[in-house]
Amino acid sequence: MAETFLKAGGLYNIAFALLHAFSWWLFNWKEELRKLSSMNEANVQVLNYCVTFTFVIFGYISLAHTRELLGTPLGRVLLMLMTLFWFARAMGQLLLFDRDDWGSWLLFALFAIGAALYAFPALLVA
Repeated sequence: MAETFLKAGGLYNIAFALLHAFSWWLFNWKEELRKLSSMNEANVQVLNYCVTFTFVIFGYISLAHTRELLGTPLGRVLLMLMTLFWFARAMGQLLLFDRDDWGSWLLFALFAIGAALYAFPALLVA
């Protein structure tokens, strides 16, 4: 059962990597980022590249190294850190985005699912 959660978590992270790879088009960054200073424009882009790469790493580790995540102390630490990453993203949604918007609540739920995909295996092997 823990392996199933991790495989699903791997696919979940790959999906978010793809989403972030298309941020330019999805969020009209060609126009929107011009409104920022050049420093802030660059920061948004670099942070997006880094978080996209983080999702690729999480996805790869989850899909290719499932047994190591579940069966080693380092793997269990990584599971908890991935849980905390998605939990922090869910909390950021609540704290920084419009809580009157149903889409914001949908994203909160989506990010909470990410946390659960890693928390369950972590708890199952603890």
